[in-house]
Amino acid sequence: MAAAESDREVPSALCTEFLNFSVKDTASKWLQVTDLYKEVYHHLARYVPKIYCLGPNLNPQSEDLLAQMLLQAPLEWYLCGEDPSTGLAKLEQNNQPSQLCGHVFKVGEPTYSCRECAADPTCVLCMQCFLGSVHKEHRYRMTTSGGGGFCDCGDTEAWKKGPYCQKHEPNISDSCQEDPLAHLSTDMIARCYNVFSVVLKYAVDMLTWDKEDELPPGLEPPDRSDTYYCMLFNDEVHTYEQVIYTLQKAVNCTQKEAVSFATTVDRDGRKSVRFGDFAFCELAKSVIVRNTSRQSKPLRVQVMHSSVVAHQCFALKALHWLGHVIGYSDALRRILCQVGLERGPEGENSSMVDTLMLCDSKMWKGARNVYHQLFMSSLLMDLKYKKLFAIQFAKNYERLQSDYVKDDHDREFSVTDLSVQMFTVPSLARMLITEENLMTTIIRTFVDHLRHRDLQGRFQFERYTAQQAFKFRRVQSLIGDLKYVLISRPTEWSDQLREKFLEGLDTFLELLKCMQGMDPVVRQVGQHIEMEPEWEAAFTLQMKLTHIISMIQEWCATDERVLIEAYKKCLTALTHCHSGFADGEQPITLSMCGHSVDTIRYCVSQEKVSIHLPVSRLLAGLHVLLSKMEVAYRFPEQLPLSELSPPMLIEHPLRCLVLCAQVHAGMWRRNGFSLVNQIYYYHNVKCRVEMFDKDLIMLQAGASMMDPNHFLMIVLSRFELYHIFSSADCRKRYNRENANKDVVQQNNTLTEEMLHLIMMVVGERFEAGIGQVEGCDEIKREILHQLCIRPMAHSELVKALPENENKETGMERVIDCVASFKKPGVTGRGLYELRPECAKQFNLYFHHYSRADQSKAEEAQRKLKRQNGEDTALPPPVLPPFCPLFASLVNILQCDVLLGMLGAVLQWAVEPSAGHWSESMLQRVLHLIGMALLEEQQQLENSSEDNDVYFNFTLKMSRPGEAPSNTASVLALLENLQNAPHLEVHEDMIRWLLKTVAGIKTLRERSASTSTVTASGSRGQEETACDKDKAERKRKAEMARLRREKVMAQMSEMQRHFINENKELFHQSLEELDASTSTSLEHSPASPDAALACVGPRRSRPREKRQVVTCILCQEEQEIRADGKAMVLAAFVQRSTVMSKNRTRPPHDPKRYDPLFMHPDLSFGTHTGSCGHIMHSHCWQRYFEAVQAKEQRRQQRLRVHTSYDVGNGEFLCPLCECLSNTVIPLLPRTMGSSSCEQPGLGQWLKTSGQQIKAMHSAHRKLQPVSTVEETVEEECPAPEVFTVDYIPTNPYSSTIKEMLTTFGTATYKVGLKVHPNEQDPRIPIMCWSSCAYTIQSIERLLVDEKKPLFGSLPCRQDDCLSSLARFGSACWTAACQPTVQGHFIRLLAALIPDPQVEASPCILDVDMLHLLVSVVLSYGSVHSQDSSGLSVDAVQLHLFHLITVAHMVQILLTSGPEEVTMEQESGEAEGGEEEGACRLYNTLRTHVGSSLPEVGSGWHLWRCVKTGILPYLRGAALFFHHLHGVPAPPELHALCPGQWEVLCGYLSLPSNLLQLFHGQQELLEPLLHGWCTHPGIQQTLQGGGVLVSFPRESNSLIDLPDDYSALINQASSFTCPKSGGDKSRAPTLCLVCGSMLCSQSYCCQTELEGEDVGACTAHTFACGAGVGIFLRVRESQVLFLAGKTKGCFYAPPYLDDYGETDQGLRRGNPLHLCHERYRKIQKLWRQHSITEEIGHAQEANQTLVGIDWQHL
Repeated sequence: MAAAESDREVPSALCTEFLNFSVKDTASKWLQVTDLYKEVYHHLARYVPKIYCLGPNLNPQSEDLLAQMLLQAPLEWYLCGEDPSTGLAKLEQNNQPSQLCGHVFKVGEPTYSCRECAADPTCVLCMQCFLGSVHKEHRYRMTTSGGGGFCDCGDTEAWKKGPYCQKHEPNISDSCQEDPLAHLSTDMIARCYNVFSVVLKYAVDMLTWDKEDELPPGLEPPDRSDTYYCMLFNDEVHTYEQVIYTLQKAVNCTQKEAVSFATTVDRDGRKSVRFGDFAFCELAKSVIVRNTSRQSKPLRVQVMHSSVVAHQCFALKALHWLGHVIGYSDALRRILCQVGLERGPEGENSSMVDTLMLCDSKMWKGARNVYHQLFMSSLLMDLKYKKLFAIQFAKNYERLQSDYVKDDHDREFSVTDLSVQMFTVPSLARMLITEENLMTTIIRTFVDHLRHRDLQGRFQFERYTAQQAFKFRRVQSLIGDLKYVLISRPTEWSDQLREKFLEGLDTFLELLKCMQGMDPVVRQVGQHIEMEPEWEAAFTLQMKLTHIISMIQEWCATDERVLIEAYKKCLTALTHCHSGFADGEQPITLSMCGHSVDTIRYCVSQEKVSIHLPVSRLLAGLHVLLSKMEVAYRFPEQLPLSELSPPMLIEHPLRCLVLCAQVHAGMWRRNGFSLVNQIYYYHNVKCRVEMFDKDLIMLQAGASMMDPNHFLMIVLSRFELYHIFSSADCRKRYNRENANKDVVQQNNTLTEEMLHLIMMVVGERFEAGIGQVEGCDEIKREILHQLCIRPMAHSELVKALPENENKETGMERVIDCVASFKKPGVTGRGLYELRPECAKQFNLYFHHYSRADQSKAEEAQRKLKRQNGEDTALPPPVLPPFCPLFASLVNILQCDVLLGMLGAVLQWAVEPSAGHWSESMLQRVLHLIGMALLEEQQQLENSSEDNDVYFNFTLKMSRPGEAPSNTASVLALLENLQNAPHLEVHEDMIRWLLKTVAGIKTLRERSASTSTVTASGSRGQEETACDKDKAERKRKAEMARLRREKVMAQMSEMQRHFINENKELFHQSLEELDASTSTSLEHSPASPDAALACVGPRRSRPREKRQVVTCILCQEEQEIRADGKAMVLAAFVQRSTVMSKNRTRPPHDPKRYDPLFMHPDLSFGTHTGSCGHIMHSHCWQRYFEAVQAKEQRRQQRLRVHTSYDVGNGEFLCPLCECLSNTVIPLLPRTMGSSSCEQPGLGQWLKTSGQQIKAMHSAHRKLQPVSTVEETVEEECPAPEVFTVDYIPTNPYSSTIKEMLTTFGTATYKVGLKVHPNEQDPRIPIMCWSSCAYTIQSIERLLVDEKKPLFGSLPCRQDDCLSSLARFGSACWTAACQPTVQGHFIRLLAALIPDPQVEASPCILDVDMLHLLVSVVLSYGSVHSQDSSGLSVDAVQLHLFHLITVAHMVQILLTSGPEEVTMEQESGEAEGGEEEGACRLYNTLRTHVGSSLPEVGSGWHLWRCVKTGILPYLRGAALFFHHLHGVPAPPELHALCPGQWEVLCGYLSLPSNLLQLFHGQQELLEPLLHGWCTHPGIQQTLQGGGVLVSFPRESNSLIDLPDDYSALINQASSFTCPKSGGDKSRAPTLCLVCGSMLCSQSYCCQTELEGEDVGACTAHTFACGAGVGIFLRVRESQVLFLAGKTKGCFYAPPYLDDYGETDQGLRRGNPLHLCHERYRKIQKLWRQHSITEEIGHAQEANQTLVGIDWQHL
């Protein structure tokens, strides 16, 4: 109680102080004192604890107000020396605005980067600057910010061009260089200096203060109270659930409060969870610590004195205030920077900025955020101080990073995250490298954190503990910093920069040396590996360093001296690595084909081998640069090229490639998946640039410096194939009979891989520096080979190409010259297709193809050639020439060892008995021969007569073997193979090779005979060969055509024969066909030329036809008869608001709600849809029981949900798997009695009045006698032909009755959201209502899609409507008859006033189509007791006419004021209608009075009536058509003029509808009077209720902006409505009503029907009756929800320029609205197909079923 009293006293105490306090006096007192510091501290000590932290619940409004008055105002007054409102305004006026934008991004705000002009990807613009910049016309990337960065507009170093937007464009007049302090007076500067020092010192003291119970000197409060807070701090270890659970136990709060505490802790980093005396708080602390210390370290909790908390709160406020004040003037910003960076008395690292940085990891999240924001708006916005701050940051770099690694908060909450703001500025980065040696510092810090090494000093990631793995993840951010520093290459080098860069390179090489050979593997023999070794850490490291390695090479490429030094250092490092490896490998000599070489014995399949060789690979990269920069030719004396030992260079990369080959050959299966994964990543696009590609280059470099025969022998030896190819009779194949089949298979694969490797070494020349090519040729070739597999989307291509450090692939520059773009349709995405002229550059053995890619590409290219009628050979493409440094590589193609190998394989292929060769081996050999021939041809064509062509492959290939073996030459073997029957596949290729040989021979002869070399002869010869080919192919095609024609003739003959034999059958079916077509033409039997009518006594009677259907489950045929077995349609009933005109109507209470009348706003309806599949009722029941049984079993076995909810009666249609939840019985058409009794309107009104009275009295007798004394009424005698107690016989069989109940109950259950109850009187009402609503929704659909009323519906909807209408007319037989009659009486009372029915609705509150359907369908229950022979048709017509008149009145009462249009003149022909409309309207005015405005124009009124009533008439036509089965007139099957007259004729209405009223005026006048004098009318017209005007517009989904970034912007300013101004994490837009919701978060969960649901699910129940369509703005994906358990994601309607969606906004291409796709979503919604779509999606993708949709 005491606490509460003290609470009450405090404000009054404050108030007296508050009134006596004068800001001006305080400030002037401060101006006089000498020690401002002491004075301000005294003031703060006195007031801060009185303002802040006075109780358990903080009250930020009043706190901020008081702090402003008592604490900030005096500071501002002191600062300005006058009233701050004028003083600050003056400052702002004199200030020159900065050219830097500096807008700090909120979470989720859109940011834009220009791919063409940004210096690097971190340079971004905010939306305002972007829209005013030149970049919006360029190729830009759009992303959502994670929060915390700022806009780089105005920073000239961030943009190659266009650094300013229009707003920040500098004025030419300003001399920007002047010091901003020049505008201020000296004493103003001094005052600022004083205030800033005091306030900043205070804030730094308080935020870095670590004692919980006392304050810094000078701030002790005058009187201390015993009030404490139990403060809970955030960590990234415990989950929300753990914290919520713990808090509920510790401070016994509700779940809601605990959730709010947890949310605040997560957002601000700390929150007080209890307030009271010390012991009380300490108790809570011990519970929290005890509860959370079991799994991990406990949550951090402190018990803090309230005054400490108060001062910390104000310290944050003070930093905010500093940030606010310096916004007025650049001069103030300068002074603050100066104060912050000024060294303190302790010397090094003692400035206040340093103190804050070094205590960063000790502070809580909220405090960090505030001071980081202040740094950004002060230090980083002033170029001079940014530089000084960067130097301090670099000096403290190691300490800051170590703190960060130990801390557990995300990087965005750490001060180290500011590195991106400084290191990416090129001038700062270079300065920090030269002055602070930053590059070395970063790498050394990184290496220091990875302490685990093996004996050779290599990294060891085995047995990494969880703690180390966590540390390793955090250390990786250092690599990011290194990347920032290196991202822009220097244009000019100073000596100092060279020195420091090379020093950094030394450290980097130390790091790479620790990686060289890490994670080595040894082949498992005998048994499978037991533990999968850890491989991911090493590859993570490799992937992170990939860009760094590439960038270091790019830096080296900009300066020759640096390149030469780097090359030497790298070579030394590699030699050092190798010196450790050479032990234990004994030397051997290999000899073959007359050559021999010395090497070492080494088997990849037995020794250790590692896939990580970064030092070798860096050297390979630098070696290529020597060639590319021509350094190797200009300064050979400075390079250690002569010291290189080529066998040493190629040794390790070769081992790596052999390892891959052996893994492919299946020799390492027992090493498990870790090795397979390593090989996968080695070739993968993310790593291959610095792994596989560089290994290949190293082999090329080594081979170019070796004798090609020696090189090949070493390759053979490493591939362990030397023994096969070196034996003297290898061509004879040494005896393989006893060899193991697996070994043969392995050797075959290894031979293929080795031949492939030789092709790559000779043929991969598309890297600038190896071959004479441009940089873009390499990308062109990559794209070309990707598109040879199949046409690809832009995003697939981007994924298949390596990205550089700027996330660019360079694809856009070249794509258009190799591919053409094909736009997408409503589904799918845009595709690039290869240009046909590029296909000749296709290389089947492209080095980046995986096995699967290669076979797909081969198939695709052969298919293409066949389509174009060319031969299917895929010869190697013509290659560019090598650079001089690599020129000797071509000699591999003509060396003896290779020819020996080629000959051996060809020889094996000639005699293919044993399995020692494979087709793909032969294919590779042929490819190699082709490469050699093309090389020779190129050299011949490009040579001039004087220099002799040294490459002569044709000579060597036609030379037979030496004397003893006398083997055949390669050429002879080829000619031998040309016609071998088992090699048909390769026939085309061999033919191409022989043709090329012949061409080269003629070239050589001509160059020998004449000195002029012309290639025309070879061409001529090729042409003759070509002609022969063409003729041959033509002949084959002709033969095939003749064969086809013969087969066709035989088939048609057989067909004719069959028809002749089975004549009778065919005749029968033809007759039936005739009959069915003629029925639709015959109208009523009486007059064949009468117009078709579907209602009334003159309605057409179609001929009775048996309706036979087949059950989809048992395949039996069954006729539909009233007394037969029941047949049912699978159906889905759902609540719907698709046509709602009033989404604000609260949902009704299902128990008491009376659904008899539907309001015209259609706020909730029940829609029935069907997939149109028919079953026997007993088959369906059996099927459904099986589904239920399966569901029970599933619940016992596994907890996975299914896509349908069996508990709710849902099942999937057995045929099409469409979601269904009930079945509609199929009924035969009701036969109208052709009775003679057809009374006029007056007589019918009289008769029905009598019948109703009789029914009233009968129903009263049925009710139990009430105690109220009965009003004595004379018994109204019933008309004698109307027997009230007559029970008609039920025409339906028992199964049909059962199904009538089933469907009725289902509709009632779903439509009203209640438990099923077969006796409920509302069941028939719900069925009629569902029938009417479904008709209305289909009619709207047809209008929206501009389709005719009849003939355009799919048959499933046709069947569904007929079944619904007929079911409606029969459902009274399954209900209690008096109940249905009671419904009829109440329905009719809405039109014909009935004194015994109270509370009839006003005519404006009834939807007329619903009324029509219900009255017509309920009339059956009354008619069954009428034996007078009264025609049902006549009654239906009278009811229809009456309701039509009522609807016209409704339309006129709600019609708006007239708009004068030009069309009025054209309407003379409709004089009668106009005059009638005026008369009726004036009659209404006499009844209603002044509520209706006066309207002069009859034309306007008639147009209102005609357009307003059309939807109702179309709905009525659909209803009667399906009820009676009268075929529709052909004019309604098309959209042609004159529809109105035909429609009125079909409905037995006059085309001037007003005749209905004027023709029966004396009868209708009293009814009209009754309708108009209903009290509800005046109320609604004067704005009391919902007024719906007709025709009701179709609802559509909301309009979306064309540019997606507008949505992102809208979402970024959306705050969560529950947690005070907090940014929403997953803002989600409802596409139905446009509300923005805070989805997927604890803060916005609400309770719905007893369980917690997220904002979206709750919204669907309010807005969409349980169905919702949302756009998740940050993810750019559409979300469909239905109920609580169903949902799916759907492709968004936004596409980029390449016709692709970007779900998750990963690619960042600009997105624009695709109207067709949005219309498709809208159509799904209007068709009520969302639930069905979700069902299909969940069936197709089981992972969707497991998602907790209700929490979204």
